[in-house]
Amino acid sequence: MKTTQPRKQRKLVYQAPLHVRHKHFSSSLSSSLRNSHKVTSLPIRSGDTVRVMRGDRKGFEGKVTSVDQKKYKIFIEGVTREKVDGTTTLVPIHPSKVMITSLNLDDKWRRESLKAEAVVEKAEKPEEKPVEETKEPEAPKEERKRKKPRKPTTKKTKRVKEAKKEGPESG
Repeated sequence: MKTTQPRKQRKLVYQAPLHVRHKHFSSSLSSSLRNSHKVTSLPIRSGDTVRVMRGDRKGFEGKVTSVDQKKYKIFIEGVTREKVDGTTTLVPIHPSKVMITSLNLDDKWRRESLKAEAVVEKAEKPEEKPVEETKEPEAPKEERKRKKPRKPTTKKTKRVKEAKKEGPESG
């Protein structure tokens, strides 16, 4: 992140390209999915089953019917609102407010990426090595002296240096 200014952060979110917006749609996985797939969060897709964790509809669980990447909202089956004229519409919910309870694994690419992430997770964990008691603790490394940064040389400093060199030799 290059900037911390809220105005620029908002601009980055609103003007993000689709491949970056897809990553913004990430939501946490339920504990059972975390254990089985070794991943904490994934981008939401239509067909996933999610549970609403925040807001008026907290606790409701349903299938994601559509994802609006332009407005950063998802629509869940059964989460509806009745309009003044009597018709019902789906309520848009931000993906950060839900938790994925089951994944839609119809897509081959998504299945393969989950397998790859699980393999990477295993590779990152270092194996524990037995501690050797006979080995002596290493002495602390000597601290290096920090050199002072050099000042840029100018014509005037060059003349002064030349004068100092010539002065003691001639005197």
